[in-house]
Amino acid sequence: MNGRIHSFETFGTADGPGIRFVVFLQGCNFRCIYCHNPDTWPLSAGSEYSAEEIAEMAARYKPYFDASCGGITVSGGEPLLQIKFVTALFKLCRDRGIHTCLDTNGSAVRSEDLDELMEYTDLVLLDIKHIEPDMHKNITAAVNQTVLSFAKYLNDIGKPFHIRSVVVPGLTDSPAYITALKNFCSGFSTVEKIELLPFHKLGEYKWKELGIPYTLGDVLPPSNEKMEVLNKILNS
Repeated sequence: MNGRIHSFETFGTADGPGIRFVVFLQGCNFRCIYCHNPDTWPLSAGSEYSAEEIAEMAARYKPYFDASCGGITVSGGEPLLQIKFVTALFKLCRDRGIHTCLDTNGSAVRSEDLDELMEYTDLVLLDIKHIEPDMHKNITAAVNQTVLSFAKYLNDIGKPFHIRSVVVPGLTDSPAYITALKNFCSGFSTVEKIELLPFHKLGEYKWKELGIPYTLGDVLPPSNEKMEVLNKILNS
């Protein structure tokens, strides 16, 4: 089983617990206006690797995983566009005693393939772009009904998951929005963590290189003080 891969990060610490071997898959069905990897969008780009090759690459770092409660994280792009490949990879990692984590936008509907993948997934990182349908479509050019349903699905099957949301000034940085996000998450018993991630423009140059208009050029990252206020609301 082969997959299209964008890149790897060998000692990731921001995409799941502990030290992670992070695999960024090629292809995404969202067009987030703050995406820092628009080069991952085309599914036909990237390089081809087999699930066995990547499992062996991850296994080299198992001593670090064991010492830090880490493991492998498959991100993107959107990994559920290559769901059979991710399932094959996670099966091989499970055989090697490696913790598996899926970072997804949650746009997949329930299916036999998804149920099978969840059998070999230890943790899910669910990226919620916006709670409100219209704002979600403005940010991603996609609807959010499947995303919110995906959160319910994870809870229904008892799968541990983290919810992550990017704080973008003018879009997702109001106290009202953070309260709405908090209220949505409060209905789920398997949510272990809610993370607010500050917007940044580190990938802006990629948009220019690809000739894609970047609409957030004048938007500044939220201040540390702003993030502290929003996190207090979230954790109150």
